[in-house]
Amino acid sequence: MEIQNAAGTLSALAHAGRLEIFRLLVQAGPQGMAAGDVARATGILANTLSTNLNILAAAGLVTSRREGRSIIYSAGYDAMRELLTFLMEDCCAGRAEICPPLAAISRDGGEGRAC
Repeated sequence: MEIQNAAGTLSALAHAGRLEIFRLLVQAGPQGMAAGDVARATGILANTLSTNLNILAAAGLVTSRREGRSIIYSAGYDAMRELLTFLMEDCCAGRAEICPPLAAISRDGGEGRAC
């Protein structure tokens, strides 16, 4: 991941409402949630929710699909993994014992990079 892409992705998350939405969708898993359920769970108004979902989608952090009359939103796990890997790849000067939980994340999704 390029630093400009990482900055854009982090910028999309640098808003309390968007971060709340993203975390909710991560917790929902790959099946995702209908937009109305996201609105009810977060208390965010529909127009604000739509704007926030569009910003997250532009950053690759949210995907959507239509199921009948509903739009289902899911976390963009690939973009999330890519961002976490980018943030972790130079962690701890290569000394995994400094940050064991983070090392495990890096090993699982970091394309073999050590923490």
